[in-house]
Amino acid sequence: MKAATAIGIVIAIVGILGSAMMEGTQPTAFINIPAIMIVFAGTFGATLGACGMDRVKAVPGLYKRCFSAEPQDLAGSVGEMVSYAERARRDGLLSLEDELPELSDEFTRKGLQLVVDGTDPDLVREILEAEIDAMSARHKASAGVFEKAGGFAPTMGIIGTVMGLIHVLENLSAPATLGPAISAAFIATLFGVGIANVVFLPIANRLKALDEEEVEARVLILEGILAIQSGDNPRTVSEKLMSFVPPADREAAASDTGKPNLKLAEDPAERAAA
Repeated sequence: MKAATAIGIVIAIVGILGSAMMEGTQPTAFINIPAIMIVFAGTFGATLGACGMDRVKAVPGLYKRCFSAEPQDLAGSVGEMVSYAERARRDGLLSLEDELPELSDEFTRKGLQLVVDGTDPDLVREILEAEIDAMSARHKASAGVFEKAGGFAPTMGIIGTVMGLIHVLENLSAPATLGPAISAAFIATLFGVGIANVVFLPIANRLKALDEEEVEARVLILEGILAIQSGDNPRTVSEKLMSFVPPADREAAASDTGKPNLKLAEDPAERAAA
């Protein structure tokens, strides 16, 4: 489900606020501008210093990717590779060159171009695996932005709380104000721990999961391209690639004779760098 990440975050926020309200706490009690400034501005500044401007500028795209990423169509990719295997077996590997201009996925196009050019299979594997490794490294670096923010936010919350308690100790001569002042001091910790565990860390883990899914999809294509290059029977190609497809989706893969485009995840970090 594409919106699972957004739905999960909303459920967590509603659950936290709902439980507080059930205990008699009003939502307005959490509005504390100094605490918000310390946690959000402090976390932003620390993350910017740790990751650099290019990574931070990519954050809006990473949010979009988390909340609206399409699932990988592994079954469709199997059908695509099998159709290429059928054509290569029938008309020869050079006939695949006619397919290249129609391919929207650069990874598949690059792999088939190497095959058409007669590149050694070991070199084809080496080149495509390097592409996969580089892509995964970029994605993990993007997820690292949220991991670092998730580490800084609770610390900023503690800093805010300590600053608030210092103010409380300066006003011990006014006992009537101590309760509200202490309560306000701990709001910073609440914000820091809350945003780290409800927003930043879940998104970091989601980005890692999306990277793993895309790596699996590209490995499927890599194995399919090498099987086509070696002249494997289309049925053999299908059986080999079926191992990547979840059992529930294998029937769809077996009956898929079209050539859907693989929906590879966008790389916001690269787009921001460009």
